[in-house]
Amino acid sequence: MSHFNIRCRKCGKELQEVYCAFCEHCVGSLLVTEYSSEDPFRSDREGLWRFDWLPVHDPLFKQPGPVVFRSERFASSAGLENLYIAFNGYWPERGGKIESCTFKEFEAAAVLQNAKENGVEGLIVASAGNTARAFSHLSVISGFPVIIVVPKMCLLEMWYLESSLAIPTIAIEDGDYADSIDMAKRIARIMDMPFEGGVKNIAKRDGLGAVLLEAVSVMRQLPDHYFQAVGSGTGAIGVWEMAERVLRTGKYGSHMTRLHLAQNLPFAPMVKAWESRSSELSPNDLRPELISEITTRVLSNRYPAYSVQGGVYDALKSTGGMMYGIENDEVIEAMDLFEKAEGIDIVPASGVAVAALLRATKEDKVKRNDKILLNITGGGEVRLKKDKGRHVVEPIFISKYISDENIEGIICDHLKKS
Repeated sequence: MSHFNIRCRKCGKELQEVYCAFCEHCVGSLLVTEYSSEDPFRSDREGLWRFDWLPVHDPLFKQPGPVVFRSERFASSAGLENLYIAFNGYWPERGGKIESCTFKEFEAAAVLQNAKENGVEGLIVASAGNTARAFSHLSVISGFPVIIVVPKMCLLEMWYLESSLAIPTIAIEDGDYADSIDMAKRIARIMDMPFEGGVKNIAKRDGLGAVLLEAVSVMRQLPDHYFQAVGSGTGAIGVWEMAERVLRTGKYGSHMTRLHLAQNLPFAPMVKAWESRSSELSPNDLRPELISEITTRVLSNRYPAYSVQGGVYDALKSTGGMMYGIENDEVIEAMDLFEKAEGIDIVPASGVAVAALLRATKEDKVKRNDKILLNITGGGEVRLKKDKGRHVVEPIFISKYISDENIEGIICDHLKKS
């Protein structure tokens, strides 16, 4: 018997046995998961699977979970007394066992297990880098087939674990992350394999929301503030949805966590829209040429989940949230400050979140004694390279203008050879 139901946030209709779908009546509204248990924690499982608020039943592989700790050194440098850090990466001394060095590994684990339980036999996944690494790694661990689609422009920032190099990866020669999403949907149709689903995949959002559950288990309450860098916004939505569930239990506080989300200028379409309190993104802020000017191309999604009902705009509005546009030099400075204080390297996207926290502190948007959760969405890449090694991705290059017939032939030939 299932321990969860799926409900349309707009009309309230309950759906069952649904994989990666919108409500048939409310295409512009996300589905949400409702769990029967009031306690999100289980004592009979370890790692990520100890959270009962995930849409899975019998996980078939081990999956490390997030690490949350109360910061002393970085908190002191930032002038904060109750700063908690969610570190999602490789940091053995702190218990960080995420070998893909990204919190995307939690979404990949939940999505692959949920897909398997729904009778899905393989997935097409679009990525700007981190999601590709997480899904390729867990495809090997779980034995679940995936085909990865990434933009060529992100390859310089990409790497795989050695075991993941056999996973078929396609690079779009003449496009960005949005073009990779479009191509992934085409390949899904051509190969008769489902597209992973992006933000509308409930397992993806709940897997990312597990970061908040780990924080609650450590802090014994919801944080007052939550900081994260966003590209699609899926992780922030997952945290908001999880906070709503926690709040309804009445066990961990009575106030909703305020979201503080950040993007890398000049490509910051959600920041610009939120500054004008618009629920719609401006096409001018989504220009592809802006992407080449930012440090964090993993945040360069031209199809963010901002305007959809239950998306980033609604999350910010519901929580009294804030958004920050972070310049490239702020990112580098924040990364350096964090590493010197805590002793571990972080990725540029995490630097965006750190810079947002520093600005919020400087501008008195958070108080010294507020309980704050900073999501370091990825880190420990330098440390992992020393311990285990990182490897250059060797993709199949194709153009976004290629015909469906040629796409199928190229992929099938590659699969036969491998």
